[in-house]
Amino acid sequence: MSDDTSLQIPFPYRRSPHGPRAAALHRDWLGRYPLLPDVDHPGYTHWEVVELAALGYPDAEPDELALAADLMGFYFLFDDQFDGPLGRRPTEVAPICKRLIAILHGARPDRNSPVETAFADLWDRSALGMPARWQARAAYNWEWYLASHPAEAAGRISARPPDRDGYLVLRRGTAAMETIFDMVERLGQFEVPAAVLHHPVLRQLRQLAADIPSLSNDVRSFPLEALRGDVNNLVMIVQRERRCSAEEACAVVLAEAQLMVERCYDLNEQLPEVYRELGLSRVERIVAQQYADGLLTWLAGYLRWESRTGRYHAA
Repeated sequence: MSDDTSLQIPFPYRRSPHGPRAAALHRDWLGRYPLLPDVDHPGYTHWEVVELAALGYPDAEPDELALAADLMGFYFLFDDQFDGPLGRRPTEVAPICKRLIAILHGARPDRNSPVETAFADLWDRSALGMPARWQARAAYNWEWYLASHPAEAAGRISARPPDRDGYLVLRRGTAAMETIFDMVERLGQFEVPAAVLHHPVLRQLRQLAADIPSLSNDVRSFPLEALRGDVNNLVMIVQRERRCSAEEACAVVLAEAQLMVERCYDLNEQLPEVYRELGLSRVERIVAQQYADGLLTWLAGYLRWESRTGRYHAA
């Protein structure tokens, strides 16, 4: 396949200057919650997890940036445990996810489980100081992410490959983007007013900013996922729909993602009018635009990171 897998992004990426401090704190966190057999694991280092946090949340202070890096590390390491045989046994995946969901609602983690204790620490730190409305939304989005893994495992052994609609439902869960976008508010220490958070323009912007990384990631991870039997990849779905080569299917997926990027730009341009129509105060407008900027900053930063990380180049 061609190496030309980059999208044209009209939003600039920025990088936090606090990466080195966050990297030290993240290494300490991995030592306290041994999700890796070795905190200096060369493969993990090559993923540049802290770089993703620094690009995704460039305005975060050092401690907050470390929280973001810890979250990125958890997503990758939690997801990767299902890449092997366990990921084809949904009846074993479901109880793991159920226990983590219970932690969101007050259950104590098993102190002998690095996954449970790490997740409990992340949830406690994420929820700290945030209002009840944000916590309820964030808990729901975490549940969606966690509960999608048994379905993904079942899909790997199913005789029914997913169609496009089924793909989107599951991918939007396993991608964890809703939880990542909740952290835009958490790390910025603000909460978006409900009227604008759920306005169609901002909801569309949020959904597109969440979907674009999934499409780009599907293209980059396709070679490895095809080898290990994963089926929830849009490149594979397009291949079946069009009866075309992998190269052609990748081009179709990237073209679709590029149209979504352009739609993001148009939606962002509409937001000032939305604020006027809703009668938002000056402070509410600032908060709402800070959130929208955070979504687009994450998108630009993620795509910059994805194009360089060893996590997908190795594949």
